[in-house]
Amino acid sequence: MDAQIYRMMSTGASAAKSATLTPGLVRRVWSFAHAYRARTFGFLAIVVVESFLGLAPPLVIKAIIDDAVPKDDRRLVTVLAGIMIVVAFLNASLSMVERWLSSTIGEGLIYDLRSALFDHVQRQPIAFFTRTQTGALVSRMNNDVIGAQRAVTGTLGTVVSNVVTLATTLVAMAVLEWRLTGLSLLLLPVFLLPAKRVGRRLAGITREGFDLNASMNTTMTERFGVSGALLVKLFGQHDRERDGFADRAARVRDIGVRSAMYSRTFVVALTMVGAVGTAVIYLIGGRLVISGSITTGTLVALGVFVAQIYSPLTSLTNARVDLMTAFVSFDRVFEVLDAPNPITDHPDAVELVAPTGRIDFDAVTFAYPSGAESSVTSLESAAQLAAPDLGSGPVLHDLSASILPGELVAIVGPSGAGKTTLTQLVPRLYDTTAGAVRVDGHDVRDLTQASLRAAIGVVSQDPHLFHETVAENLRYAKPGATLAEMEAAARAARIHEVIAAMPDGYDTVVGERGHRLSGGEQQRLAIARMLLKDPAIVILDEATSNLDSENEAAVQEALARALEGRTSLVIAHRLSTITDADRILVLDHGRLVEQGRHADLLAAGGLYADLYRTLVRADRTAP
Repeated sequence: MDAQIYRMMSTGASAAKSATLTPGLVRRVWSFAHAYRARTFGFLAIVVVESFLGLAPPLVIKAIIDDAVPKDDRRLVTVLAGIMIVVAFLNASLSMVERWLSSTIGEGLIYDLRSALFDHVQRQPIAFFTRTQTGALVSRMNNDVIGAQRAVTGTLGTVVSNVVTLATTLVAMAVLEWRLTGLSLLLLPVFLLPAKRVGRRLAGITREGFDLNASMNTTMTERFGVSGALLVKLFGQHDRERDGFADRAARVRDIGVRSAMYSRTFVVALTMVGAVGTAVIYLIGGRLVISGSITTGTLVALGVFVAQIYSPLTSLTNARVDLMTAFVSFDRVFEVLDAPNPITDHPDAVELVAPTGRIDFDAVTFAYPSGAESSVTSLESAAQLAAPDLGSGPVLHDLSASILPGELVAIVGPSGAGKTTLTQLVPRLYDTTAGAVRVDGHDVRDLTQASLRAAIGVVSQDPHLFHETVAENLRYAKPGATLAEMEAAARAARIHEVIAAMPDGYDTVVGERGHRLSGGEQQRLAIARMLLKDPAIVILDEATSNLDSENEAAVQEALARALEGRTSLVIAHRLSTITDADRILVLDHGRLVEQGRHADLLAAGGLYADLYRTLVRADRTAP
């Protein structure tokens, strides 16, 4: 598996090596920073002013050496020294303003990118999350967002500063001595030619490192959760997990070393070239001073200016490397932001007002979307990419049924018959491939998702509880719920006494995924959360499967009262739930093969009768 992951990442890295900093990407980055344009222009203006102020010290030094000292003019020396002090204070003040602007732009951009990513991702259809590695997604929202911010604030300011410094310094040098200025430019190609190749190489290395870090994040997210940690312990796979993680961490280490050596070799080479250039300037310039062609002050000023040329040149060539690697982050962020979301509200979507709970399945056919339609390839695992695509064929076929308001309908069928899939179409977790699902006569695609889902309460076989307090988990269904309302829902779900006995009552933290509670307690708390929502339609997907007989009887009694007047779709294997239903839908291989009341279906002797006899035998042999 690790080798497969490595091959996939190496392919991504190879693609990155041939990537270029396209005008389209730059324009998109600039448009994303629209809210900070005024501050960005202010930031760049200050950088330009600082670059011009950088010309003052060499020129002042020239004046001191050539004018003040030979003439023994103490007053001029004092004035020129004062100018240098004033310039230093101005630079310090501007530096503070520049830092404030760059930090507000950078942190604001991080905020905007993270907020946009979080909002876009959490609105994705459920198919996106079934294929995406959580750790890789978290890495995009942390590491890549910060890398993108660095490209805008750090690298952008550096580029502008160096360009202005280079231009103004060359002009100043040309005014002082054009021959030495021309000589200094002879080495310019040595700075520019290697930059493109090194930049692409480092961009590829950076992307490979990002992918490996994302893979490690995924491993930590899965293994450090309670369920993952328990699985590792029960199977005794600590050494295997350590070795697999260490292998990826070692590759990240090696990439870091390679990246550091590429960067340092590049910078050292350019620094050596700059040092040679400076030596040549002093060699030729010194001879010109001896011959009387230029003054000593001019040579000293030119020497300082030469350093101000080669330093920006080194930074500019390195800046291209920084841009290529930093814009990899933007590319990866935009890759997620561009992920399509097929389940969105139509512009003319209407609100579901005062729902009665009628549900109509109208010739429904459904096939799971393919990976290309529902996910980002780089966020999937190698195993996921190698697995057969669920979107290969329909799992529901031309299914039609009508459920009346307040009706309790049980859905039964063999494993894989499409029971859960059918119920997921009602809250529009998926859209039908053909046909329509209607609530109160409205096609669910014509309703706003918020109003549709506000009318539906779901309790699944594996209810999810957040790592928060009992009260916060309950208030997720109704943010403004009072303690009395929460207690009423908890009593109805037969969980209030358990909560009251906890050390902090409703302020007790339930642990990750509710692992501080038993399976039955988790389900009863989830039922209480559903009851607090007070929906018109209730979907119970094996909601009582983890309850013992005593708890199940109590919760069934509570549900029977709570579900009065509500439409209920119940997927269950418990005999009591099935036999008490107003109607039973029998599914087989995605088709509705029977429907009716328990007695009628039993008398018909079809698939339902076979399933029921199996359940009776299982119920009799259960402890």
